[in-house]
Amino acid sequence: MAAGVGLAGVMAHCGGSPLRAVELLVGAMASAPEAPEPYEALAELWRDRRSELTRSLAEEGSLSTVPAQAYFFFLAGEMDDAAMALGSVTGVRPDVAWGAAPWFGDARFLGTVSAEALAEACLRTLDYDRDLDTDEMRERFTPWFRALDVVSARHPVPESLAAMARLPRACGRYELSFALCDRADAVDRVMWIAVARAITWRVMGDLAQAAAALERAVLLDPANWSLHLDLADVRAEQGDFAAAVGLVEQGMAYEPREVSLRAAAAAYRTRLTGSSDDLRALIALAPELANTTYRNQLIDHACAGPTLPPELVAEAHRIRAS
Repeated sequence: MAAGVGLAGVMAHCGGSPLRAVELLVGAMASAPEAPEPYEALAELWRDRRSELTRSLAEEGSLSTVPAQAYFFFLAGEMDDAAMALGSVTGVRPDVAWGAAPWFGDARFLGTVSAEALAEACLRTLDYDRDLDTDEMRERFTPWFRALDVVSARHPVPESLAAMARLPRACGRYELSFALCDRADAVDRVMWIAVARAITWRVMGDLAQAAAALERAVLLDPANWSLHLDLADVRAEQGDFAAAVGLVEQGMAYEPREVSLRAAAAAYRTRLTGSSDDLRALIALAPELANTTYRNQLIDHACAGPTLPPELVAEAHRIRAS
């Protein structure tokens, strides 16, 4: 949409359909998210034909209209919904700098949106597991990083800040991820922040720091079996399989039927002792592990154990390749 083309021109081009006008304006937003003209036209459309537009969006709206809907939420003062809608479309199309929208950096938005809603919006940007750790993505997400800084300072809810920290970590902005954790710790030390630190250290390849952070998490929530498993996995990466076995067994004291704990126990005991029985147990449990990456990691650890029968190792490798 060329600068200076107002709503009347857009409506004429779309045959008077407000929904088609919204779709056209979203296309213009995608081409230049920071340009004010599409938002000005949308605001005029919202004022003049709000009832019809609301009905059309409810009946026929699709992902192609979500950036406009996010702006409509902003105009209506529903800042939490605006943030989450923008997070949803960003997750689908992170190749567009949707956060450069003028309203996303507006003081009214940053001064009102809740930490919980912005955290959920961050999680939605990560829904499709895109690769965000590039210079181009870091540039596109710069408005998000500013929003995180402003909102976390205004409303430092530790659990929400732990969720927020996932976005800068995914983008390779580790210092911002740690800064959010520091801000949360100044309010209250909670398990989720210790976990956020641990994951960031692990992504960075510092297993010693990751283990230390997970040890703090376990102290904060000692009955959480998954924390014992996470720490066991880090110890296994460090090559300390005796510690890994002990930690898994601690987790099994709280959740003895959990398949991931049972599989990890079998894998790490196999690696430590070369037990054929434990490798058979892992082979039996492997099909129950939904996370194939983790399944294969356990098989790799186990099959490196000492003096294992070649036929059992071959059977485990067949499962790994399936």
